[in-house]
Amino acid sequence: MMLQKVKILVINAGSSSLKYQLINMENEHVMAKGVCERIGIEGSQIKHIPTGSESFVKEIFMPDHKAAFMVMKDVLLDKTFGVIKELNEVSAIGHRVVQGGALFSESILIDESVIKGIESLIPLAPLHNKAHVDAIRASIEVFGDSLPQVVVFDTSFHSTMPEKAYMYAVPYEYYEKYQIRRYGFHGTSHRYVSGELAKALGRDIKDTKLITCHIGNGASITAIKGGKVIDTSMGLTPLDGFLMGSRSGAIDPSVVTFIQEKENLSPSEMNDILNKKSGILGISGISSDDRDVTKAEQEGNARAALAHNIQYYQIAKTIGSYYVALGGCDGIAFTAGLGENQIHLRKNICDYLECIGVQLDENRNIEFNKKPLGKISADDSKVQVFIIATNEELIIARDTKNLITK
Repeated sequence: MMLQKVKILVINAGSSSLKYQLINMENEHVMAKGVCERIGIEGSQIKHIPTGSESFVKEIFMPDHKAAFMVMKDVLLDKTFGVIKELNEVSAIGHRVVQGGALFSESILIDESVIKGIESLIPLAPLHNKAHVDAIRASIEVFGDSLPQVVVFDTSFHSTMPEKAYMYAVPYEYYEKYQIRRYGFHGTSHRYVSGELAKALGRDIKDTKLITCHIGNGASITAIKGGKVIDTSMGLTPLDGFLMGSRSGAIDPSVVTFIQEKENLSPSEMNDILNKKSGILGISGISSDDRDVTKAEQEGNARAALAHNIQYYQIAKTIGSYYVALGGCDGIAFTAGLGENQIHLRKNICDYLECIGVQLDENRNIEFNKKPLGKISADDSKVQVFIIATNEELIIARDTKNLITK
């Protein structure tokens, strides 16, 4: 397959959404991107954005993922808003899958056995993996089984963690019976950002010790030594780590059982509290959206300020622990919604990190806010700190191209 002909359609499916990007791999140029929203719900619509043109929004009922793929296909081929003339211009499809468990340590071409493997991992990620399987089957049905399709797993980048990092100190039989262990998430983001961070440092990634901080509404931090993950903050599920928009992060397990007993809650109700009602939302009592919490803090709301202070402290503690795990650190990168866009978040975290040699340049921190790449540490900082915009879709497209062109 000639390189200039490789156009990869990247799919990120949720239970009621279907995000997509069509990328020309000759120059890694995004031809179009969009999202099908409210799949199976009244008011479903597609928002399609061809690069360099105005966005196109159409309300159309999509009862399931197959219908969403049909709508997306028609829009990509549309004479006015489309970016391809024939469907065979799409060389392959790359799917993001959240949970690959211990079954999948790298990206892989899809066949029935791979789909069944992803299905077998649904208990570890019920909402995510089921939606991914639905999307994969719908994609094959709409685009045909002759078109190569690839899955790229959030967890696979973390598969290099040693046992001492991924095992939980519960009876070993639960690991053997249910695969209870730390898996980690945001792997495609950490993988992309660590590669860009090594380039920014002018170093071969095999000779680096890096800490990547994916800070958004969901957030995780990863320690990467020689290009391989040695630890990461998320665990069996994305709930572990530090507090997030609406997730609690790591807490004393007895807090869970204590609240359950006092409030007479079922496991699913308690799970809902920890995932959807905790974190920044739970502490502030305002919102899981950081913009709302920041506004409230600026207006003098003490609980909003407390939520942020806990966030900065917990992130800095995690980075500090990974500095120890790595035996030092060459570079730290902030990425994702808050990491790339929140001046005060980066400043407050870096203030804690002065003890490990981080010196923030406050002017650079402001100058490079919302930019795709920028060094925000001072020239004499022992650990260099960068803002790096993540690009998970590009990692998926690259893996897909590599697999179909081998």
